[in-house]
Amino acid sequence: MNQEQKAERFQALHQGPLFVIPNPWDAGSARLLAGFGFKALATTSAGLAFALGRRDGEGSVSRDEALRNAADIIAATDLPVSADLENGYGDTPEAAAETTRLAAEVGLVGSSIEDATGNAADPIYDFILSVERIAAAAEAAHARAFPFTFVARAENFLHGRNDLDDTIRRLQAYEKAGADVLFAPGLPNLEAIRTVCASVTKPVNVVLGAKNTPYSLADLAAAGVRRVSTGSSFARAALTGLRDASLELLGPGTATYLDDAISFAEVTALMAPKR
Repeated sequence: MNQEQKAERFQALHQGPLFVIPNPWDAGSARLLAGFGFKALATTSAGLAFALGRRDGEGSVSRDEALRNAADIIAATDLPVSADLENGYGDTPEAAAETTRLAAEVGLVGSSIEDATGNAADPIYDFILSVERIAAAAEAAHARAFPFTFVARAENFLHGRNDLDDTIRRLQAYEKAGADVLFAPGLPNLEAIRTVCASVTKPVNVVLGAKNTPYSLADLAAAGVRRVSTGSSFARAALTGLRDASLELLGPGTATYLDDAISFAEVTALMAPKR
């Protein structure tokens, strides 16, 4: 498929029913996820930072590195790929627009911009600036010759600002500014998710990332969610396997981790080049 065909397929997925978009962190994990049957992929800023041996959320990964990672994932499969582009790698509306333009140029068919500043002392952009940034990015996204799906993220709950009213106010403003999909990571419960979905008309994404998540995909679909992403959770699950296997060898010296490990043959088959 060419980029336009992928973009059209990606746009159609958002019309329902709920679909899962997992977040690979490199070409290999992208091929595995495509082989398992997922219909689209999205990059993960945290997963990439961890793969590079860096901390997430501190500006440790550059825009060029993020876009290179996205290009590697695009090249690995025939699936539509969207990208987590953090705050657009700059504070201004112009930076958000330029990052979105560059995202489309590397072959992505969607991307997200968040309203988190990356500054712990002042973690969320002012409301007016936030809306201006989303509007600029949406304009850049919709200037493409194909339907580039632009996601706007309201980050209050990830930064200790547990204000559902302000989060909804922001999401509604981002929708009016041109966002195609809306996303408020860290919502505290299913009722809050249901309220957000009922407060906007564009598709809502929910990320699976917290321990003891009490709701299923069916619960989320019933609440009105259209898209579910995995964020850094798949990368962390892979690192959990590495940690547990390492501690077993360094501790009791056994190798029971091999009993449940994916086989060499299965991995090799999943790594076959895309057709």
